[in-house]
Amino acid sequence: MDAKDTLIARKNVQVQAIALGVGSLLMVAKFGAWYITKSNAVLSDALESIINISAGTFALFSLWFAARPRDQNHPYGHGKIEYLAAGFEGALILISALAIIVKATYNFWHPPVLSQLSIGMLITAIAGIINFGLGKWLIRRGRQSHSLIMVADGQHLQSDGWTSLGLIIGLVLVQMTGKIWIDGIAAIVFAAIIMVTGYRLVRRSIGGIMDESDHHLVDQVVGILAINRQPNWIDLHNLRVIKYGAVLHLDAHMTIPWYLNAREAHDEMDAVEKLVHQEMGSQVEVFIHQDPCKPYSCGICRKIDCPVREHPFEREVRWSLANLMRDEAHHAQMEHIQDSSSSSAKS
Repeated sequence: MDAKDTLIARKNVQVQAIALGVGSLLMVAKFGAWYITKSNAVLSDALESIINISAGTFALFSLWFAARPRDQNHPYGHGKIEYLAAGFEGALILISALAIIVKATYNFWHPPVLSQLSIGMLITAIAGIINFGLGKWLIRRGRQSHSLIMVADGQHLQSDGWTSLGLIIGLVLVQMTGKIWIDGIAAIVFAAIIMVTGYRLVRRSIGGIMDESDHHLVDQVVGILAINRQPNWIDLHNLRVIKYGAVLHLDAHMTIPWYLNAREAHDEMDAVEKLVHQEMGSQVEVFIHQDPCKPYSCGICRKIDCPVREHPFEREVRWSLANLMRDEAHHAQMEHIQDSSSSSAKS
């Protein structure tokens, strides 16, 4: 991790610490609102604040731990802990949602006495707006630094803001109708929304631990390489993008002219790495295996001034998510094109 990456990691820790401090104050305010109103819906919002603080604390620890330098036991760094943190946060959200449903169901038969709903709604509204703003800040920062846990925590806070809005609507209906059971229904609806957020976080966490391919991220890499494709980059295949927290590892095989010497070939690989760093940031490791071109490569080679061309250029293999992720060299892709052309001609 270079000086720039270390600075980014420290900044992430600072941002998360600020969000955690503000969230702690909001939790106190929400429990104060519940104490005043005795509303199940307000309680559900306050209970989720406990989850926010627990998850935020673990997120802060994971960001600090992920920023540690690599060592012999962790040659790819410590970034995988972010997936564990996201899964932990998702699990806490699910537990919180179940607790809300149980409490709301119990109060259908033993309804609480509600009071001072206007004060509770005001506190909830202010807390919801602040949470939504914090969430937006964390998501933007997390996407800039490729930090899953910051994005996850930000999405959680934004969902908390939306549920606060729904909670206020439910309390307004209670005030207008005098039907206390609406409070319980509102709490259960919010719990269901919270459960969806928790499931998504757990799902993304498992996917990250299992190195599930992030097609959106890979498509972004493919687009950058395709737009900036150079004549000596004859073909690219077996592309893999793996996330280790905020660090991305890009592996690929690239076909280049066979007559380039070692220095020239290295310059081509260096150009790819600089391009990726320029477009996606410095926290991207690029590992490219060089494949020398073969005579059949001429059919898809766009290099006009090639001194050893044996066959004329026929058709360009356009780089896309589908054909770059395949573990197939360019000649195999060319064979697919030829087979498709033959089939079309016969039909």
